[in-house]
Amino acid sequence: MTRVNASKEEFLYDYLNAYAPVAQETRGQDIWKQYISPFVDELEQDAYGTAYGVVKGSTGFRKNSQKVVIEAHCDEIAWIITNIEEDGTIRVRKHGGSDNMIAPSKTVMIHTHNGDQVPGVFGWPAIHTRAKRKDLGYADHELWVDSGFDSLEDCNEQGIEIGCLITFDDQLKEMGDYYVGRALDNKIGGYIIAEVVRRIHDRSIGLPYDLYVVNSVQEEVGLFGAKKIAKYLQADLALVTDVCHNTSTPKMDLAKHGPVEGGKGPSLEYTSQNHRGILNKLKEVAKANELPLQHHVGSYGNDTMAFFLENTPTAILASPLKYMHTTVEMVHRDDVENCIKLYIAFLKDIDDEWIDNINNPLNTGILEL
Repeated sequence: MTRVNASKEEFLYDYLNAYAPVAQETRGQDIWKQYISPFVDELEQDAYGTAYGVVKGSTGFRKNSQKVVIEAHCDEIAWIITNIEEDGTIRVRKHGGSDNMIAPSKTVMIHTHNGDQVPGVFGWPAIHTRAKRKDLGYADHELWVDSGFDSLEDCNEQGIEIGCLITFDDQLKEMGDYYVGRALDNKIGGYIIAEVVRRIHDRSIGLPYDLYVVNSVQEEVGLFGAKKIAKYLQADLALVTDVCHNTSTPKMDLAKHGPVEGGKGPSLEYTSQNHRGILNKLKEVAKANELPLQHHVGSYGNDTMAFFLENTPTAILASPLKYMHTTVEMVHRDDVENCIKLYIAFLKDIDDEWIDNINNPLNTGILEL
């Protein structure tokens, strides 16, 4: 659990450092829920772990109040144990988009079925002993985890069993203007929406609609948490926050990914599920409030798809991230702050009429560029 009455900095470190592997996100969610609980009128969680807080509109809950969602996902990429050999060698496969190339020699945490944590390492032969190879990739079956126990029986006694999840154990730190660590994809989004709701509360900002602050699970394996909550809520609008590629680093193809840099603001994504009316409003609000904004063509692999499939107008506001799905993901602190500011300015700018128009574009021409 996070510290009671934690500052935003304490919450950031507590939340980012908490382990939240796909389908076992409880530690992270407990910290997130405790932090936002003073700032919401209701706090709920579904059977699989997606949590959300509700802020009543300025007129209180109404039977037909508009529902506006701000959403992030809390799960992090992981590995899952598929076999433990008689000598204690632990075999794994990816659980989410883990990168085989970075695994060898990394320290990890094994999460047992009873909630304990056992340290381990991804082993790899010394450079002096292994055969030369031209390719740099490794298949799942070539990787193994060493827990320091030399038999299947010893592993089992520690709670290490088939089906246990494994995460890298790198912790959050700061370098220059950047936050650096594992699982910034997308716990930094959970931090952003938590800060949005805290500032709305602390500044006594009244909104004419009901605001749902959603931290979903299992995005990294198929958007499952968002699909469930989108179907349940049937919201009138959903603004998702996630990360996008910071393409200013070496070995990035600008022709494919476009120019997106750290410190120049969050980025709007232009794929078909991102509603043009919402994108245009975000651009308008950013300009009016002199907030920096970037643009990129992304993918269909984020939680906007879940809301899109429920006919909820949606768009994503993304923080540029270096080295996605590694243990040294990097996000610029100014991009985080400007994402929070744009969220709040957008939520203050829209009203019931605008939300109605977004949902009835034939009457308004709101889709026009």
